[in-house]
Amino acid sequence: MDGIKDYEVHGLDHNPSCTQPAREKVYHKGTHNLIHNNNDGSLREEELYNDGEGSHLVNRKVEGVGVVADGLDDNHHHHQSPLAEFEGTGGGVGSFKVPARAPLHPARPTYLEIRPHPLKETQVGKFLRTIVCSETQLWAGQESGVRVWNFSDQYECGIGIGGRARRGDEDAAPFYESADISPALCLMFDSGNKLIWSGHKDGKIRSWRTDQPNSDDSLFKESLSWNAHRGPVLSLMLSSYGDIWSGFEGGIIKVWPWEAVQKSLSLSSDETHIASLLVERSLVNLRSQVTVNGACSISSSDVKCLLSDHVRAKVWASGSLSFSLWDARTRELLKVYNVDGQIENGVDMSSVPDHTVEDESNVKSVSKSKKEKSQGGNFFQRSRNAIMGAAGAVRRVATKGSGASSEDSRKTEALVLSSDGMIWSGCSNGLLVQWDGNGNRLQDFHHHPCAVLCLCAHGSRIWVGYISGMVQVLDLEGNLVANWVAHTDPVIKMAIGGDYVFSLANHGGIRGWTLATPGPIDHILQSERAQKRHLYTRQENFKILVGTWNVAEGKTSQEALATWLSSAILDVEIVVIGLQEVEMGAGFLAMSAAKETVGLEGTSSGQWWLDAIGKTLDEGSSFERVGSRQLAGLLIAIWVRKTLRVHVGDLDVAAVACGLGRAIGNKGGVGLRLRVFDRIMCFVNCHFAAHLEAVNRRNADFDHIYRTMAFTRSSNLLDNVTAGVSSAAQMLRGTDAAAISPGKGKPDLAEADMVIFCGDLNYRLFGISYDEARDFVSQRCFDWLREKDQLRAEMKAGKVFQGMREAIIKFPPTYKFDKGKPGLGGYDSGEKKRIPAWCDRVLYRDSRAAPSMPCSLGSPVAASILQ
Repeated sequence: MDGIKDYEVHGLDHNPSCTQPAREKVYHKGTHNLIHNNNDGSLREEELYNDGEGSHLVNRKVEGVGVVADGLDDNHHHHQSPLAEFEGTGGGVGSFKVPARAPLHPARPTYLEIRPHPLKETQVGKFLRTIVCSETQLWAGQESGVRVWNFSDQYECGIGIGGRARRGDEDAAPFYESADISPALCLMFDSGNKLIWSGHKDGKIRSWRTDQPNSDDSLFKESLSWNAHRGPVLSLMLSSYGDIWSGFEGGIIKVWPWEAVQKSLSLSSDETHIASLLVERSLVNLRSQVTVNGACSISSSDVKCLLSDHVRAKVWASGSLSFSLWDARTRELLKVYNVDGQIENGVDMSSVPDHTVEDESNVKSVSKSKKEKSQGGNFFQRSRNAIMGAAGAVRRVATKGSGASSEDSRKTEALVLSSDGMIWSGCSNGLLVQWDGNGNRLQDFHHHPCAVLCLCAHGSRIWVGYISGMVQVLDLEGNLVANWVAHTDPVIKMAIGGDYVFSLANHGGIRGWTLATPGPIDHILQSERAQKRHLYTRQENFKILVGTWNVAEGKTSQEALATWLSSAILDVEIVVIGLQEVEMGAGFLAMSAAKETVGLEGTSSGQWWLDAIGKTLDEGSSFERVGSRQLAGLLIAIWVRKTLRVHVGDLDVAAVACGLGRAIGNKGGVGLRLRVFDRIMCFVNCHFAAHLEAVNRRNADFDHIYRTMAFTRSSNLLDNVTAGVSSAAQMLRGTDAAAISPGKGKPDLAEADMVIFCGDLNYRLFGISYDEARDFVSQRCFDWLREKDQLRAEMKAGKVFQGMREAIIKFPPTYKFDKGKPGLGGYDSGEKKRIPAWCDRVLYRDSRAAPSMPCSLGSPVAASILQ
């Protein structure tokens, strides 16, 4: 039937430990519900049955049953030890090892939090893509323009524009924003003119004054701007002669001479149109200069990296697999070479026009013999082209099928000039390559298996940002000096400003790391911050209600839902409901599998349940539905009380089919993952294989779900995040994040602070007959029946739900009942007489490595049952 568990979570935000476990209540709703009245101390029993027309409840007072003290006052501040739980063996190792959590990572140097990790739903249309620093400011390019932080305000509390705290930036340092314009993809600082130059998706280059006064009540505007290209501006660079270089799609490189730029900047604000035209007309297209008769000497791949070598007055331009080296003064092409350092003499023929049509028209004016000869030549040329094209296609398919892309893994993602005049490039396979100033490859280093996304250099140090969130510091010889996990998301850009190296994570968070890191001061700061934890941590208390119900393709009345949920949610902040068999049938399952392949999910029946439960929860007034996921007949949804909503987000969804061939969703699991006060929680609704003898299949279903469930973001957010981010960062979203995470391949569920499984797990009672089971149930001899529980036996043997916990069961089995027969007499009386069993279960794992150890949630989530 159904089950419900009520958790109380204490200190979830930043407090990493607890000295005394917290109490939390668990209400298991099967055919029997035991309800304790806090006012008069009475206990009543409710029996739920279905007569085919809806669910009904039979209530009766329970006499002679002791009630365990709740252990919580009205404000939930009084804690007692929890009631007994059963814990599965096999936890704490491998994929079942609990992740270590703390307010501040013990291996991470002390940092300045300019902008904490914002919830992604608050960033739609505002995602940050790049950063750059001036002498006194940090600038960021975002989807709606640019924003700026003053270093003088970096320790102030964020208040947002006009004194209003914007959601997602409540704890960020104060900042100022430009008026809404096209997404900014790249930035550079012009120290001579005190300007920030930005390249945008609409093809414009814009300038921003760093010395202009900013107001909290208004949005600042650009200075000089002009149309640079029809496509997006991918990279910007200021040469040693003051020229502005820019890279675009298709290998196009354009230059605007400093003379034209300076003259335009000198014009008054009333002459902006003339200034823009002056710069536009000064354009020098370098690709056109090196293209002769349609053949170009440089690659046609997108120019995402430009680097100025001020020492040698040269400019480096990087495509994905090749470099071009230019003279900064004459703008002459000096050299073209690939990522292996080999000079490329070949010509890019991608821009060569097809003259076949022209040749065929000329053939008509010649004699028949010449015409036949010409057509014969055309035939052989076409045949050769067809064969070469087919061979290329076969190579591409073979490469793709073999896992990929050796070429993609060697793509250049970042360039930097070190203080000794060497150039460093970072590749998507994690390789770091050192070059001399003439483009000769000297040596390479491989300190991390994940893609390099950004580089920056200062003094004798080179900083490297990886797709895994790792930051490394190297010396000029390429030796690893230090490394740490800087962010939970890819580090997509780094910039040096003041005494800090600032890192921008893909989720939009920005942190500043002291230039002296690593150094003796790190240990001093770590010691100090450990002693003052109370200054930067806070506790948050809330309850989670988790319910499960196999609805057997039926629907229920609003009154039954209200009886099930209304009283249970009075002091609950998060409600998670898992339903099974919302809809079934061979045709439906086949259609559902087909829809999954094209990214479609959800049914009218599923929507009916969502609406009905939402109505019961007073959705819109008290609760807000944050998300849901449906796979065939499986449905899971989460509601959050509005008072907690601002602290909950980053919702991801997942589904794993365990039916026929691991492709059909009649059995399987659906999951939700979300961040609550910067802690990750996962909820999984499952329906495992049926039948008494299918224990191993049920164990395999759990293992398959646990190890393969990969959470993904919704498509509309992906579209907003992906644009303008490096190719390596985009690759992350198409793969299992565990494959590139510092967790060394751990499943997504293993990385969560808390995991709750619920559903119709279908584990039965073994070694007992139908009549014996009924007798024990009627006498409420649950202690003996628990010894016959398949799930408990398999968990004890470490074969399933390793390290997870469940409160000691003290309610009647929830399987299987005849419709319309209430009470204990309703167990299956048909020909099959299926043995009663606890099929519907709720289990959890928090962040305790052992039952007696503290939990990073502040206090452990411990189950108890009213009895």
